[in-house]
Amino acid sequence: MISPDNYPSTALRDAVEAISSLPGVGSRSALRLALHLLKQPADKIHRFAAAVDNLAEGVHYCKTCMMVADGDQCSICADSRRDHDTICVVESVRDVMSIEATGQYHGVYHVLGGIISPIGGVGPSDLTIKQLVERIGPSTEVILALSGDVEGETTAFYIYRQIEGLGCRVTTLARGLGFGDELEYADALTLGRSIVNRQIFKP
Repeated sequence: MISPDNYPSTALRDAVEAISSLPGVGSRSALRLALHLLKQPADKIHRFAAAVDNLAEGVHYCKTCMMVADGDQCSICADSRRDHDTICVVESVRDVMSIEATGQYHGVYHVLGGIISPIGGVGPSDLTIKQLVERIGPSTEVILALSGDVEGETTAFYIYRQIEGLGCRVTTLARGLGFGDELEYADALTLGRSIVNRQIFKP
């Protein structure tokens, strides 16, 4: 690890510290990326910085499904061609992107913002479960598209208990995915088949 005193420039040091704060990026990788940026034209660096800076102000969360959006509603919820009676419940925005990439799902989504994890200090109140319940009616199908590990199963069971009396149909992905697999790491074909061949959720 390079000592803070060994950087020839405080600007370079600050850039490395900022980049290395990202998950999965160590100080050496951060230094390599910062030095790569230094080789780029100034206008390209400014565009890069502006795009990152715009994440703070330019990105909103859909008031309906909690997906990232440019305004109050995401493009999926705003699409009248989607089946709004079918709600696919996922952990994260990345899961929505993975499912959309399959081209096999035509309903809408609900992003929980995480999963129940006592060890991680995440409880039901930290997720958007209340907002999900408010969207559900007797004609709704709720697809619990969560990971198959203990935390994912715990979250799915909790949600099921919250909605089982609402008269909705509750399903889950077909077990084409391995135990503990995350949706973002599943190939599109396997994930697509898991959605199409979804099964009734059995607690």
